Amino acid sequence: MSLAKSFDDPARPACSLRTCLAALACAALVVAGCGKENDSGAKKKDAAGAQGPIPVTVRHVQPQRVPITLEAVGQAEGSREVEVRARVSGIVEKRLYSEGAPVKAGAVLFVIDRAPYELAVAQAKAALSQERARLDLAVREAERLKMLAGARAISQREYDEAQSSVKQVTAAIEGAQAKLSEAQLNLSYTNVHAPIRGITGRALRSEGSLVTANTENALLTTLTQVDPIWVRFSVAEPDYERVRGGEKTAQVKILRDDGSTAAANGRLNFAGSTVDPKLGTVQLRAEFPNQTQAWMPGQFVKINVIAGEQQAFLVPQAAVVQTEQARSVWVVQEGGKVALRPVQTAGWYQNDWVVTGGLKPGEAVVVDNLMKMRPGVAVQPQTDAPRQADAGTPPAAAAAGDKKGSATSVR
Repeated sequence: MSLAKSFDDPARPACSLRTCLAALACAALVVAGCGKENDSGAKKKDAAGAQGPIPVTVRHVQPQRVPITLEAVGQAEGSREVEVRARVSGIVEKRLYSEGAPVKAGAVLFVIDRAPYELAVAQAKAALSQERARLDLAVREAERLKMLAGARAISQREYDEAQSSVKQVTAAIEGAQAKLSEAQLNLSYTNVHAPIRGITGRALRSEGSLVTANTENALLTTLTQVDPIWVRFSVAEPDYERVRGGEKTAQVKILRDDGSTAAANGRLNFAGSTVDPKLGTVQLRAEFPNQTQAWMPGQFVKINVIAGEQQAFLVPQAAVVQTEQARSVWVVQEGGKVALRPVQTAGWYQNDWVVTGGLKPGEAVVVDNLMKMRPGVAVQPQTDAPRQADAGTPPAAAAAGDKKGSATSVR
């Protein structure tokens, strides 16, 4: 049925006419809306095509001498740590030191009951005197028999026995002398001396306690030498390779939490010759003067090691794009377009990454607006002042390994 016929048909309800008019109006609106949408999309495309290069800041990198540095967390320990033990058994009579106080080498720390050992010395002296008296008698007897043997008044055997008796008594005197020395030594052990200079520990036995030599019960206290102080730490095998060979001349520092230097007069006094098969690390140990006892055994400190120099580029930390596979930077190529370049890093120097490979002298590295970077995107570079490494002023915060620090992730 045609639309005109429906208008002329008196039998068709008026609502059908209104429905047809509404449908025509909706169709007209849809067509108009599509036209506006197409016009808006075209305008956006035109605006995008007219957008200029992205303004970015770049740094023109140049190779320079950069300190070879490592950073690690170590634990302080005494340069000498000994257990003070009783070497003879007895009752502890006195404690002659204050716990935790420094003492000199040779200072008396404990006194063990001396009476039994004084008696042993007296007995040994008496035994020695007795043997010496026997020797005088044997010598006189040998002299008399010598004259009789010369006159053939006695047999040669009797004279030989007299000489043998002299030798036996002489040997007995030597044994008595050794026993006397042993008794005197045991008597000296009743005064327990400090074997080294250091800081005393807690007294493990009080006055009146019975101690037994050569048992765990004989442990009286501990003594730790804290000047110089040692700091033991570990570094990953690749990091150790960077400083290997320069251990003797390496400069070692202790850093505060804010990265400033707390002590700059350390040296390496030990480097491990094996790699831990479980952790893949190498043990190192540094030594620092500690006259003021600023560092205590057991304390954790941040260590910075500077061992020579290397030729490398300095790139801001924010410019390095880090992924699970590698680290990269955005480089401005000819024509003003950027490309992602993989680089090799060797830790940090102050606030910059130390880049040892992947860049060429004079290349422009993008340092900001990295979220807008895509391969082939045109940029408008603005030069940033490069950082110059000062070998005479070592870094306040050195390289802690390639995994440490903040970097921009690829999205």
